[in-house]
Amino acid sequence: MQEALAAALVHWPVDGLPDNPGAWLMTVARNRARDHLRRRRRLHRRIEALAREAAADRDEPPALEDPAVIADDRLRLIFTCCHPALTPESQVALTLRLVGGLSTGEIARAFLLPEPTIAQRLVRAKQLIRARRLPYEVPQAADLPGRLASVLAVIYLVFNEGHTAREGDRLVREEVCQEALRLGALLAALMPEESEVLGLGALMELTAARAPARTGPDGDVILLADQDRGRWDADRIGRGLALLERAGPREGAGPYRLQAAIAACHARATTWESTDWGTIAALYGQLHTLAPSPVIALNRAVAVSMAEGPAAALPLLDALEGPPLAGYHHLPAARGDVLRRLRRWPEAAAAYRRTLALTRNRREQAFFAARLAECEAAAGGSAAADC
Repeated sequence: MQEALAAALVHWPVDGLPDNPGAWLMTVARNRARDHLRRRRRLHRRIEALAREAAADRDEPPALEDPAVIADDRLRLIFTCCHPALTPESQVALTLRLVGGLSTGEIARAFLLPEPTIAQRLVRAKQLIRARRLPYEVPQAADLPGRLASVLAVIYLVFNEGHTAREGDRLVREEVCQEALRLGALLAALMPEESEVLGLGALMELTAARAPARTGPDGDVILLADQDRGRWDADRIGRGLALLERAGPREGAGPYRLQAAIAACHARATTWESTDWGTIAALYGQLHTLAPSPVIALNRAVAVSMAEGPAAALPLLDALEGPPLAGYHHLPAARGDVLRRLRRWPEAAAAYRRTLALTRNRREQAFFAARLAECEAAAGGSAAADC
């Protein structure tokens, strides 16, 4: 109809107004529509013919002929966004925002930084791209290893966001985890000799294997100690352990390979009681030496509490108070658990109140509220007994 109106503006001033302008417009519009349909059918026939010719000339798809070809659009975009001219932190933040689809708040949580800091980092990265006119192009095969660390970090952080959602009614965002797993599998096919690529794949598979048992029928949180291990995905565990074996020996391993080894300890334990917490604590210590991080230190403290008892973990947790974990709800949650196991009920209740103030996922809020009620009730009972 728009083309018919345009034709009327051309013809009517010259030929005069038709006797029935509405019918004239309808006739021209119908003829133009028919022309479009004919052209579209011809174009489709040509595309199909070209596709048949290309298939006849090619025995294998390009991705199999050349392992360096990045066949997947999203993985190609991730490599493209991880430009070496940007700092590694900016590469990861920008790619998580533009390709991973994470919000600024979700990225801030991944970096343990305030949301305005991440927003400024994203703005500066975009300004640098414009100022230096960085080309938006897929890197050559020789450039892929130089961008690999940032690409791995992007996939890992996307998986983490799916594994425990920052907010909302669901503990797990399955579709986000599945996309990270898919990208990890594509990356392993693209770079099958990279041990850290295989390590990340193993870590995600082994972690995702526990997903069916992490929530109850109503979506409520179920802790690892209480999970029905018969609901763990045996196929995923098998794939994860196979990737871990392919990644090579633990000596000289990188951070993803070490985290995968920790996940394998959980996967191999047939019961909660048989978990090798001593090895897990040692692996976290090795990981913290390799890649120091307050989150890794927190995980090590939790493992120590299981291996050596809750009292042994308290000094480790005390040392983590303050920035950068001030807004990280897992720190007071871990402290609350340790104090609860020590039966120090009022202190445990205070820790769970802090946890609730920092938690935005409603499933986690419900779990920690129940823990708080348990500790408050126990504290009240203890006070009555003392009287």
